[in-house]
Amino acid sequence: MALPKVHRLRQRRDFSLIYQTGLRQSTSNLTLRALRLPKGGTKLGSPLVETIPPARIGISISQKVSKRAVVRNRIKRQLRAILHQFLPHIAPGWQLVIVVKPSATQCGYEQFLQELKQLLIGAEVMNGH
Repeated sequence: MALPKVHRLRQRRDFSLIYQTGLRQSTSNLTLRALRLPKGGTKLGSPLVETIPPARIGISISQKVSKRAVVRNRIKRQLRAILHQFLPHIAPGWQLVIVVKPSATQCGYEQFLQELKQLLIGAEVMNGH
């Protein structure tokens, strides 16, 4: 299950910006990089309307994790399913990159769920749900 298009982080420059200026939190198998975007204003008619962009998320998993694409894709599918479940609780205006560590090949869905929830709450991206 893919994330909706408005919630996907795709551009290399976006990933680079998050890596350079975002905050970082880690667990034993995952690292969260997060960057809060400032509120932008768009002009609708004459008054300036404050808009908050939706949260955008990317997953980074290198060949150091596993040489086998099957293993890397399984991990990405599990993380996307978890993120899809958490999406309503993630505050708008955040750009997130989840970096998978090599030790993650031994993890199951439940452990990813627990670690990702811990990271998102710790970074104050998600409320305590």
